[in-house]
This record gives sequence, structure tokens and C-alpha cells, in this order.
Amino acid sequence: MRPIDQTTVLITGATDGLGRGVAERLAAEEADLHLHGRDPERLASTADAIRGESGNERVQTHLADLASLQEVRGLADEVEASTDQLHLLISNAGIGSGRPDKTTRQESRDGHELRFAVNYLAGFLLTVRLLPLLRRSAPARVVNVASLGQAPIDFDDVMLERDYEGSLAYSQSKLAQISSANFLAEQVPAEEVTFNSLHPATFMPTKIVLEQAGHSMDSLEEGIEATLRLATSPELDGVSGRFFDRQEESAAQGQAYDEDAQRRLWELSLQLTGEPDPF
Repeated sequence: MRPIDQTTVLITGATDGLGRGVAERLAAEEADLHLHGRDPERLASTADAIRGESGNERVQTHLADLASLQEVRGLADEVEASTDQLHLLISNAGIGSGRPDKTTRQESRDGHELRFAVNYLAGFLLTVRLLPLLRRSAPARVVNVASLGQAPIDFDDVMLERDYEGSLAYSQSKLAQISSANFLAEQVPAEEVTFNSLHPATFMPTKIVLEQAGHSMDSLEEGIEATLRLATSPELDGVSGRFFDRQEESAAQGQAYDEDAQRRLWELSLQLTGEPDPF
């Protein structure tokens, strides 16, 4: 990985919690930052605060609701138009299981189960659309912020129309993130782009965790350190298709390594997003 002050970074979900913490640290090291958020006022105030605290003026913002595939496409197009290099994509934005109040099944603007759409499908689409830019910027990295909470995908009911449960929807979306990263790692040479996933920490004191669990376990700093290591450490140059539990390499749920399941997920994702296969 190149020096941080020569690195262009896109972070989704950068206005709060882990995403903002990572953005603040990278800004302090003079990275060229592209911050994504879905609330215009919060996005603008976050960028202003990061510029003020770090003295780094190379901070751009991108507004998009990841529950809309059209807005995800617009986000990718806007990023491509604003920079000729992208060395690091941190796919961090997501939503939790819905507890305590939003426990019934919800759908995205495109009619897909909401957690699958926001946590997985948006990141998939953004990565595929930005893949040519990432490859031109080699060496580059994609980091998926996933979770230890993983469940195999039921390809007969991916959208959980028959048996919906919020934690299952969340866990399935996280497994999809990891499986997709593993598939991409097999398609793209590691010297061009690496694709890895991690569980940054357990029950960090983020908005999602505090709303759902009411308490935290690990510190936010622990999650920031784990994410930054995977994103920037020279020790991980050329390492691709791996899952990390905090800072240690670990094993994801078995389906993430099943080549048939990876291919089925890939083809389904292309179908749902309307994207051509880049390979």
C-alpha cells in the first residue's frame, strides 16, 4: 500500500460511528478522502468537522441513499467524475437487525429485502461499478465491514418472504458480503485489487448497537484500529479473499467458501442490479 498521504479513499457510512472514526484517522494522515452519507446536513457537518480538526482540505462528500440502486449508481458515477484514482474502498454503511422497533420485514425502493439491499447489494453494485477505477489505480484494496453474525443464504428464499426474522436478515447480508469478496478475490489479481472482510469489534458503542442492544462491549477505537490495519497495513499487501475477526485472520461461515454458492450469489446479484458481468 502506498503512503497514506498519496492514497485516495472512499468510505461509505462515514457520518457516524466506525466510518467517521476511520475517516478522522485517515484525514489526520493527509489521505484524499471521499465521504459518503445519506443525510445532507450530517454529511456536510461531518466533512467540515474533519477538515477543521485535521487541517486536511482534501475531503469531498457524496450523498446517496443505499436503499436505492439508482442512487448507488449515481454515487459510483459521481466518485468516478471527481477523481482519476481510487486506492481504497471501505464498504462500511449498513443497518442492523431492526430491533427494538423495526422488527417486521421491510423493502428497499427496488423491492428487495432491506437488509440484503443496504448491507450487501449496495456495496456489491458500488464495487462492481468502481472496479475499473480501482484496477487502474493498482495496487488498491476493498474492505467490507462485515460481522461474526453470519447465516448461510437460502437461495430458495433470499428475500426472506416466507420466514422473516431481523437477525437472520442481517446475518445473511453479512455472509453475502464475505462470499462476494471471496469470489472477487479469485477473479482479480491481488497485485491489482485485494478484497477482504472483517468483524471490526463486538458491540461497539455505535448508534445501531446502542439502539438494538442498549449496551456496548468493545471500544470504538478497537474497531477503528482493526479496520485501519486491514485497509492500510503493508503487512497485508497482496492478501486477498480473507476474513478477519478484529486483527486476527479467522474463518467465516462455511458457505462463504463454497464456490457454487459464490457463483449463485454473483449471478443473482448481477441479475438484481442489472449489471453486466465484468469478467
